[in-house]
Amino acid sequence: MNRVRIFVFLSLILFGISSIAFAANAGAVGYVDWAKVIFVAVSIFSAGLCMGLGSIGTGLGMGRATYGASEAVGRNPEAQGKIMLTLMVGLAMTESIAIYALVVVLIILYANPFKAVMLG
Repeated sequence: MNRVRIFVFLSLILFGISSIAFAANAGAVGYVDWAKVIFVAVSIFSAGLCMGLGSIGTGLGMGRATYGASEAVGRNPEAQGKIMLTLMVGLAMTESIAIYALVVVLIILYANPFKAVMLG
């Protein structure tokens, strides 16, 4: 436990020193367009929120499906083939929700239709 504390402490010091070093040129930049900064920050936040909610929903749905299938096989082992086939199709459909969320996130981050308007 003591090694973990030392590692965390040294990591924070390293990140603190590097942030000071990288911030040295920030004064020379001058004007900052805060609308662009806010646009990028909101895009990143919304992409993270979209992927997080999509993954949480998918994980909960897949967990409930797996629970139901394992309970059904436990009650009726002879029907295992049909239950597993239905489970795999259902899991594939459920996983497609996470893939759709990933597509939306990639559109938000890389092909945002408002990027040309906001970032110029």
